[in-house]
Amino acid sequence: MSYLLLLLATLAWSFVGVLVKTAATMVDSAIISFARFFFGVICLVIYLFIRDGKVQIRLGMKWIWIGAAGKAVNYVFENIALKIGYSYGNILVQPVQTVVLLLAASWLFKERIAPRGWAAAALCVLGVLVVGWNGTPVDELAQGSGLTTLLFTFAGIGAAVHVLSQRMLLKTMDNGNMNLSVFLVSTILVAAPVPVYSHGFIGPVSVWAWAALILLGVITGLSFFWFAEAIKKVPFMIVALVGNSMVFFSVLWAYLFFRDPITIYIIGGTLIFVAGFLLLNFPMRRKSATEQAKAQA
Repeated sequence: MSYLLLLLATLAWSFVGVLVKTAATMVDSAIISFARFFFGVICLVIYLFIRDGKVQIRLGMKWIWIGAAGKAVNYVFENIALKIGYSYGNILVQPVQTVVLLLAASWLFKERIAPRGWAAAALCVLGVLVVGWNGTPVDELAQGSGLTTLLFTFAGIGAAVHVLSQRMLLKTMDNGNMNLSVFLVSTILVAAPVPVYSHGFIGPVSVWAWAALILLGVITGLSFFWFAEAIKKVPFMIVALVGNSMVFFSVLWAYLFFRDPITIYIIGGTLIFVAGFLLLNFPMRRKSATEQAKAQA
């Protein structure tokens, strides 16, 4: 069951770009951001009520609001970038998030980062730069992929802040009610500017667009819970392999559904930052065993 949950979470995340592009044919990015949280909260409430018979919402903790603000930033910038760019563009969020988390671990939590951690961060940055460049002349970057890369960078920073909040909140809250509290506050944050800045329905109303909005909410509400439950029992090496395969699925869906151009730069940059993920996540078993034997001796 844990492997199934891991696969479901990975596949769900890989479809985000395609679903946002589909929903964007009917509504603007502000509505998409709101819908992702709103329907996510509904899914979580239903799930938690079925599981526990009650829900616990806690709004008085600062990390709830910090995490909600980070996730709101993540979705707002990600949705804008997906609307104006290609549907695989959000593969850049994860490497940016990884680099920010490494920097936060070093600077904020004073944790020692091994050399391979910094090497992994360098590969992530290089991969993002290659994908963002995509062979485009420098004078055209600001009008095309350079702008979307910047937006995805902001989205990745917001995602990292959300992960940091989870690290702090899981000390005192369970995963389900923590996500419910954070996503509820995020819903309020992204809903506030909608009456002023949103254009609402900008295209024809369709069943596919509505289905995309609802599925985005389901992914928001349940995928993080699925992933958290999966990693409790699945070996971490498998988590790293399956979880990072999301970027390849995202590129595949982008080509199959929208025929987004997949260039050698996209493939190369993706391989580079995936190598960074694997370098960071794979345990150094032989080295650890050797060190342990020396210590015992």
